Amino acid sequence: MMRSEQFLRITRLLGEEPVARLHEKHVVVVGLGAVGGMALESLVRSGVGNLRIVDFDTVGITNLNRQILATYETLGKPKTEVAKERILAINPACNVEVLPLFVEHETLDEILSGPIDLVVDAIDSLNPKCALLEAAYAHNIPVVSSMGAALRRDPFLVRKADLMDTFGCPLARQVRTNLRKRGVGRGIEVIFSPELVRYTYKSPEEEDHADFNEQVSNKGRRRNVLGSLPTITGIFGQNLAHLALTRLLDEEMLSGEEAWNPQKKQA
Repeated sequence: MMRSEQFLRITRLLGEEPVARLHEKHVVVVGLGAVGGMALESLVRSGVGNLRIVDFDTVGITNLNRQILATYETLGKPKTEVAKERILAINPACNVEVLPLFVEHETLDEILSGPIDLVVDAIDSLNPKCALLEAAYAHNIPVVSSMGAALRRDPFLVRKADLMDTFGCPLARQVRTNLRKRGVGRGIEVIFSPELVRYTYKSPEEEDHADFNEQVSNKGRRRNVLGSLPTITGIFGQNLAHLALTRLLDEEMLSGEEAWNPQKKQA
């Protein structure tokens, strides 16, 4: 049973009934890296009561600069295992289901099974990301998603939009194009940045420390090493969590728009 005093500061802001609703929600968080780990942290601290966490990877030394689950004590451990321990350390009453899976067509049924109120997508690889978003869209499961957070330097450009309205983000452009071909339309809200990316890409084989970088899958294929800041990825994760909470509760309850938009009040 949730301890009401743990969520006193939130109930004082939003009221007891919305927080009680969060306790009953079922949320799937896919991708527990820099963005997903931070989003998960805020969802747990906000009182989301039922979580399914999905990630195939283990904590690596290059994760230490930006991933909240990464410490020297957790190096080499599965991210889902570390995340579950952290969730229960924050809220022992939270129900946690662990799926140490790579997202692909063969695993989507398990990832999206049962009652789900929201999917939080923090995958940073194109094909798994598109597969998850397409499946959630096809099954009418609400989903929020993060676009590219790596290579960005300006935190004040991070914003939300419908996926189909995004601009300036290479990953968002690829996802949009891919999903449109699959019949996916509007309705997927995302966090993105239109910041111009200046970066010279290297193939994984050209990297000086390729063995330290994360894998795309347990088959051993490796990704490009993309520079990233803890400030930017943290902001992406917090914005993604807040976007998730607005979908789980009333949009205006968390927007604060009534407080700063006097014209809307008069209307």
